[in-house]
Amino acid sequence: MEFLLSGVAACGACVFTNPLEVVKTRMQLQGELSRRGSYRVMYRNVFQALGCIVRVEGLGGLQRGLGAGMLYQFFMNGVRLGLYALCDSAGLNSTEGRVSAAKSTITGATSGVIGAVISSPIYLVKTHLQSQSSSSSIAVGHQYQHRGALHALVEIHRQHGILGLWRGSSAAVPRVSVGSAAQLTTFSSCREFITDLQVFSEDSWLVPLSAGMVSSVAVVLAMTPFDVVSTRLYNQPVDLLGQGQLYRGFMDCFSRTLRTEGLSGLYKGLGASYFRLGPHTILSLLFWDQLRYVYHTYSY
Repeated sequence: MEFLLSGVAACGACVFTNPLEVVKTRMQLQGELSRRGSYRVMYRNVFQALGCIVRVEGLGGLQRGLGAGMLYQFFMNGVRLGLYALCDSAGLNSTEGRVSAAKSTITGATSGVIGAVISSPIYLVKTHLQSQSSSSSIAVGHQYQHRGALHALVEIHRQHGILGLWRGSSAAVPRVSVGSAAQLTTFSSCREFITDLQVFSEDSWLVPLSAGMVSSVAVVLAMTPFDVVSTRLYNQPVDLLGQGQLYRGFMDCFSRTLRTEGLSGLYKGLGASYFRLGPHTILSLLFWDQLRYVYHTYSY
């Protein structure tokens, strides 16, 4: 049941944050492997990018890849949060009844790795669909021509086999493990701290909301460089053998981005990342906490 509750909570958050995920993906691909000032800046900031996409592609452009995004959230966060919740119930995240930062980091990272590996094919498809623009005037990055999530999965498998569906997973694993560890450790610790302060009643929804707000900052700062690398690895064009034409793997993409675009290249789209990951972290953790509370309160 923990897996189902976690997946539903993440899907609920995805409905609201998918437009920001579309913007974040495109900003991260903009000016790929180009020095600053040598390319046309199509997306200048979050709000301008939102308006640009609506003006050219319509409102539907902001929800590109929504189906794949919700499917990804259900499987990735269903597994990740579900495993963490089971570890928490078993006392593996605490020492003498108090949250242990070290233990929470280990279980958060481990559950993130498992969730990332399982959901990697869906993340691949989601990235392709969200970067895909109906107009070449605002297109950035490599443009695939998928007609939908199912068509993308079938086409990738037909061209590159089963292993082709896991292309880019070398970036997904560090991305999600780092993000998961930062998110769940800060959320659990802050939730306990806020409860101890007795600012709100222990069962108030304001407790997980406040903890989620702190957690959102930590996860964005820790995760953005890995997110940029992950987006580029998943979206790069591939040859007939399924090998990436721009990068050989995670470290190659990381080092080339840093060398060509500087540190700012690894934090490209930071504002968009926060506007997407921040609300998604807050909403998913709030929904997750409240669904678990309702389930455990009324199921016995």
